[in-house]
Amino acid sequence: MLPDLTNMLSWWQWALLAAVPVAIVLLYFLKLRRRPLAVPSTYLWRKSIEDLRVNALWQRLQRNPLLYLQLALLALIALALLRPSWQGMQLRGDRFVLLIDNSASMQATDQKPTRLDEAKRRAGELIDQMGSGDAAMIVSFSDTARVEQGFTDDRRRLRRSLAAIEPTARPTSLAEALRVVAGLVKAAQGVPPEAADSAEDSATAEEATPEVFLFSDGGFSPTDAMWLGEVRPTLVPIGSPDARNVAIVAFDVRRSDGARPRLQAYARLENFGPEPVDVLLELSRDGRLINADRVTIQPDEAQQVEFDLADVDTGAFRLRAAVEDDLALDNEAFAVVQPPQPANVLVLTPGNPPLAAALKTGTAAALAEVHFEQPAFLQSEAYRRQTLSGGYDLVIYDRCRPAEMPQSNTLFIGGLPPVEGWSAGVRVLGPTIIDVESTHPLLEWIELGEVLVAAATPLEVPPGGRVLIDSDTGPLMAVAPRQAFEDAVLGFPLVEQAGNARLAQESSDAAISSKKSGPDIRLNTNWPARPSFPAFVLNVLEYLGGRPEVGSEHLRPGQAVEFLAAGNGEPMQVVMPQGETVDLLPSGTMAAFVGTTGPGVYDLRQGPQIHHRFAVNLFDARESDVRADPLSGSRGGAYRLAGDSTWQTARREVWPLLVAGGLFLLLWEWYTYIKRVSL
Repeated sequence: MLPDLTNMLSWWQWALLAAVPVAIVLLYFLKLRRRPLAVPSTYLWRKSIEDLRVNALWQRLQRNPLLYLQLALLALIALALLRPSWQGMQLRGDRFVLLIDNSASMQATDQKPTRLDEAKRRAGELIDQMGSGDAAMIVSFSDTARVEQGFTDDRRRLRRSLAAIEPTARPTSLAEALRVVAGLVKAAQGVPPEAADSAEDSATAEEATPEVFLFSDGGFSPTDAMWLGEVRPTLVPIGSPDARNVAIVAFDVRRSDGARPRLQAYARLENFGPEPVDVLLELSRDGRLINADRVTIQPDEAQQVEFDLADVDTGAFRLRAAVEDDLALDNEAFAVVQPPQPANVLVLTPGNPPLAAALKTGTAAALAEVHFEQPAFLQSEAYRRQTLSGGYDLVIYDRCRPAEMPQSNTLFIGGLPPVEGWSAGVRVLGPTIIDVESTHPLLEWIELGEVLVAAATPLEVPPGGRVLIDSDTGPLMAVAPRQAFEDAVLGFPLVEQAGNARLAQESSDAAISSKKSGPDIRLNTNWPARPSFPAFVLNVLEYLGGRPEVGSEHLRPGQAVEFLAAGNGEPMQVVMPQGETVDLLPSGTMAAFVGTTGPGVYDLRQGPQIHHRFAVNLFDARESDVRADPLSGSRGGAYRLAGDSTWQTARREVWPLLVAGGLFLLLWEWYTYIKRVSL
């Protein structure tokens, strides 16, 4: 605490002030001179008799509360004249938006009890510093934003809304929160600054802009910067750069290759800390421990772990890392293996011997039950009833297309789905394949280096689609999502009818002769003769068949799940990992669930039976890397966010409190004196 030297008294004023306490003390030493007076009785003069006892010129100083109160009052007055204060920060503005990060990393415990609690505490301090008439708004955000409290000057409501913010297991994204704030800025300004008619309008708009405070540990995506616009939040960083965390960033259970395939569990752990960590891993199946291992992970390194599950075929698996760190949320991972069921596949084709041969192999028969029909089957009531009710897991359209898409995954060969966004270019001859997306499950282990195509129509892929095979003339294969399903399109037919094909005459460079694959059928590509084609058909049955054996599906917290309902409108329930039950009402043949609040295994039940199981995991290295930069709040080298400070340096004056204390002492002295002189 420092005095304000610019407002101190002059030397003679201080000398005069210093003489006052001396004079007060001397008054208590002086003898009282009184005239002798004869009275008939001393009963009413008891007070005077007490004064006569001290008749000397100087008397011994007695303990007198009035003296102490007067000296204390004088000391407070002198201290107030010094104007003591301390250096502090003062809010600037009268409208504030408080953005509270409640993403997964805010559950880290390097700030006690958690980072979210620390953010709420510091936001509460800001609310306490608001002046009379100031208004604030509270918005919580992770990868989505929620307005917890609209603009209000009621501090009790603000504190209540702040305390009600709950942690989530979702990733961090500023996009939604900044959209909300940007809308508030525009609404407050009324007129865009570039459209202001005068400097006065621009100043008014600037004054109406709320000040934005961002309470977060960072970890923002660089793409969040595009949403800043006119918003310049003041970052209040939460967290420590010394935070420690070991995270399970990947976990999967799948069957091994070989003559006797069996389940194997694969996991990857990362150490986001400054020291090596010894981790005990415990693998459980349906709540029972079945395996364990111990690994040592070096700082900023990853460790792969593999478990052989021997005779285990199905179950819900949980991998736990027994380690003490600052974030427990990513110390567990889950996967579900459901009993294998053959997919129900419908193939609509005018005749395709290579495709039929690939679908009739023993391996394909184990994966799917395939039904072949002519394109005329599209017009039947049986087709409409079965496809619109989800009766098939996969429908393959070979050189034909339906009027309405089925409630299943699809593969179009030499045709386009009747879905907005899909289109085909001009027919080209002899396109050369230049790139294959071998990381996608449909083309895993597929080699197309020697595949030749006589004629194709390059594809235009809808938004969200993914090109799987690219050529010098454009995409030849792509896949795109459609609600809960996926549609794959092959931009060239495998075969063509001899009457409609001019392959040998049109494209001698394609090195595909007019060799027939059967009566009135000519090959349009040599792919069916390559070993990769049967493997591709098996990938189609496994990926698009719609009944994956492994049910984890790599879902993240907050991600919606859509699935086919087993019955027609029969109520369904989702059993949460904590045991809570959420009722669902399917819409037609589809049902959707958006309550994936955190990691764990979710059971979808329809009646007493488990209709479907799926697992939810964090699996986000950006959230697991909880080391924070105290200057910027960023984590793991992510985008640094900083804005104009809405705090200004200010001196916190103490003299008003001292004056109030002096008035209290003055009243106390008056009360004490009244009591002493009362008879």
